[in-house]
Amino acid sequence: MAGNNDNITDAELGGKVDLSHEEVVHMAELTEEEKVVEKKLRKRIDTLIMPLVILVYLMNYIDRNNYAAAKLQGLETDLKLDDTKYQTGLSVLFVGYILMQVPSNLLLNYMGRPSIYIGFFVCAWGLVSALTSQVSSYGGIVACRFILGIVEAPFFSGVLFYLSKWYTKRELAFRMSIFYSGSLLSGAFGNLIAAGILHGLKGKRGLSAWQWLYVIEGSITCAIGLAICFILPDFPETWKLLSPEMRKVAQRRLAIEAGEADVDEKGGANQLKGLKLAMTDVKTYVFALGYMCITGAAGFQNFFPTLVKSSLNYSETISLVLVAPPYLFMVAYSLGHSWTSDKLEKRFWFFVYPIPITIIGFVVYMKTNTFGPRYFSFFLMVFVFAQNGTIYSWLASSLPRPPAKRAAAFAFFNSLGNSASIWTPYTYIAKEAPHYQTAMGVCIALQVVGGLCALFLYFNLNMLNKRQLRLENEEVELSPKDLRRLQVTADVEGIDLAAARRLQKGFRYVL
Repeated sequence: MAGNNDNITDAELGGKVDLSHEEVVHMAELTEEEKVVEKKLRKRIDTLIMPLVILVYLMNYIDRNNYAAAKLQGLETDLKLDDTKYQTGLSVLFVGYILMQVPSNLLLNYMGRPSIYIGFFVCAWGLVSALTSQVSSYGGIVACRFILGIVEAPFFSGVLFYLSKWYTKRELAFRMSIFYSGSLLSGAFGNLIAAGILHGLKGKRGLSAWQWLYVIEGSITCAIGLAICFILPDFPETWKLLSPEMRKVAQRRLAIEAGEADVDEKGGANQLKGLKLAMTDVKTYVFALGYMCITGAAGFQNFFPTLVKSSLNYSETISLVLVAPPYLFMVAYSLGHSWTSDKLEKRFWFFVYPIPITIIGFVVYMKTNTFGPRYFSFFLMVFVFAQNGTIYSWLASSLPRPPAKRAAAFAFFNSLGNSASIWTPYTYIAKEAPHYQTAMGVCIALQVVGGLCALFLYFNLNMLNKRQLRLENEEVELSPKDLRRLQVTADVEGIDLAAARRLQKGFRYVL
């Protein structure tokens, strides 16, 4: 940053202000009174926001993955689908899903009304899901799946960005894991619901069991979407149920953590600027590649009921019920995994250690035939889901402000990550049942690549931390661009520019 004639020194920023040690400490951390307010704030956020986003994510995964359950309930027979057509119907959802990711998150950040934005799209995908019950051909199911991907796209990356506006990096992994538990619960209860529908509603009012599945689950989702529009708070600075003191603490604690205010410059053009910042940061691409590896390795969830049935030779109903225990185990385990990650403030090791466990699971599935080892392999495979909460929070803490950059990065991250869901279904080749050697081999390879991505991020972030340490020990001049960013922080915090600069000292990336 030095060498620019327009650069501005500490003295020009107000360096003549002689701040005491106590004043510097006050800027760098919350006061005792503010910590009391923060505890109440966090409890209020946890008790309202987290249950809502978990509930919606539960329905998101149920509506997306009921296609796999419907396969066991007559969908293939009624629509005359062969293996290739079924896999195309599975993959096409993610084409629409990926296309909408980045523009959706930029629009969400620009609008500043997550309640209305997310609530609308929840209603939209619920309606599409319910109407899927009326399709009668291969073309119809492909069209519905493609549209479902488009209207589901705003939710996941939008909520990841949304939560990063409420929680600090020390809180995110556990909350991200709680959020992601919605998908794990859907894997368990979605299939249990499907089993109940298969048993009780097949043939009622002239509808097949899979049609009832879409009608019931889609209708529930629409009702939840309407509730989200009225109940979900937008951002801390606009939540009317927060006192002015709580709003101030909510913004201040994020500013302290990042070393600058968590706000964008005004104007719609800054959404495009945020996109440019995200796309020129190598971390965005490596995180996205790592997430794609996780998503690809977790592709077995789209075939879980089929894998269980082909492996254990039980009826459709029993197969759906047996899918639940591995998911329920991982709900509890992943919460403990992410809570420990937050407490220790470590991400790399918590991302890496599940990799060899999942690889053992894939190998056991390929090489055994008896009930015990094959069913146990499912409990090892699902360790891939423990990595999700870790990588979500690691990304959030590794991308500096402004929010427009973080919004674009989350969208690209989720977009590239889910691209694996387009091609991995074709690796589950029917003639390779019940061992699916090609699919299991691909899962193993993806986990290895994911581990290499984590290794790169560890060394890259460690290098950036060392650079930050050097900057703190040198007189670094600030350019006009840096000055503008500091002015935003100073305005939010009510301090001068020199004090705003001091806030940046001490920031470190989480390893």
